[in-house]
Amino acid sequence: MRSYYSFYIDACRIALQSIFAHKLRAFLTLIGIIIGVASVVVVGAAISGLNTYIVDKVSKVLGANHFMIARMASEGPMTEEQWEAMNRRNKRLEMGDFEWLREHCTSCTEVGAVSSTQVTIEQDGQQFFGTLVFGVTANMVDIEDKTIVDGRFITPSETQHSAMVVVIGGDIKDKFFPDVDPIGRTLKVAGLPLRVVGVEQKRGMMFGQSFDKHVYIPLTTFGRIFGRRRDLQLHGKSADREQFKLTIEEARTTLRNYHRLLGHKEDDFGLVNVDDLNKQIDQFTGAIALVVTPITLISLVVGGIVVMNIMLVSVTERTFEIGLRKALGARRKQILLQFLIESSILCALGGLLGLGLASGICLLIRATTPIPMTITLLYILLSLLFSGGIGIIAGLYPAFKASRLDPIVALAKN
Repeated sequence: MRSYYSFYIDACRIALQSIFAHKLRAFLTLIGIIIGVASVVVVGAAISGLNTYIVDKVSKVLGANHFMIARMASEGPMTEEQWEAMNRRNKRLEMGDFEWLREHCTSCTEVGAVSSTQVTIEQDGQQFFGTLVFGVTANMVDIEDKTIVDGRFITPSETQHSAMVVVIGGDIKDKFFPDVDPIGRTLKVAGLPLRVVGVEQKRGMMFGQSFDKHVYIPLTTFGRIFGRRRDLQLHGKSADREQFKLTIEEARTTLRNYHRLLGHKEDDFGLVNVDDLNKQIDQFTGAIALVVTPITLISLVVGGIVVMNIMLVSVTERTFEIGLRKALGARRKQILLQFLIESSILCALGGLLGLGLASGICLLIRATTPIPMTITLLYILLSLLFSGGIGIIAGLYPAFKASRLDPIVALAKN
């Protein structure tokens, strides 16, 4: 048993001696493996980080345990024919729908309503194009988990009395109130003066769309300014994640009853929830990984070819050593394992160095961009196992060639 283990210990020692005896050659050989492993890990970290980044952004925009019902909304991608059919079938949601859902959805902890439009705000000779004005119920601050960094959100009393108040986003604050406290000041929306009562925390951008150029006014005030016959979005929230699906189904059934939809008749409204969006994001990033990861693995194959070439050179250089070992009783299997172990160690070292390089690149990207680069165990194992496997495969032919050498011929060549 001792001799069995000692062979592998000696094989590893000889392999390391051979590698360190030709440091520059070994390093140049490892470059392909290092770059390949680093590519796989960095790409995996980027895909995982992108997924985390988008899910986090969606959660900040929509809130947790939150669903939305609107005239045109979908739980997944639709064809053009499906979209046209929905457009013909679905009805505009109005205050009656909101009041019915609020009264009859017993598992909904909150039910709110939103209407929106886009305007250009003009004040003191300055303009802000593409401002999104949201008419909201007071509980939308809880439904969407909004954070108010200055002042407060709209109150139920202000919604009831159509108060002329407004909560502004970070971009609006920076544009019109850059160096002053905006609370209590006036902002003109659609030419009407509204008193600023709060400032929402900046939420940043996603896919080029800013979430900070919004203003919020009471839903009743919105109706007075822009007209009451506009589509509503109904928003609901469950008590916790465990009851989320139950709450959504109850809200769907409640609204179907209000619209008198019987049997298998399709919904005449659309429904979106955060979980469905997260699943779509997972599918999207998974598809990217499915395409990109095999491409990055090609670089490891190229590195393996380089390793094979170097191992063939090593066999040629060490012909006398191989002949001497066989003359002293080394079996063909032992020679074969010797060179396989050497190529595997070479690629394993490249894998570890590549992992270190990938960690440095991820730290740099994380420090300079908002993407949270996440090195996952799956991609670490994938890259290291693949690089180790490449080492074994790349070493097979050189090792087989070395094991087949005739000791007499090998010694005669010295």
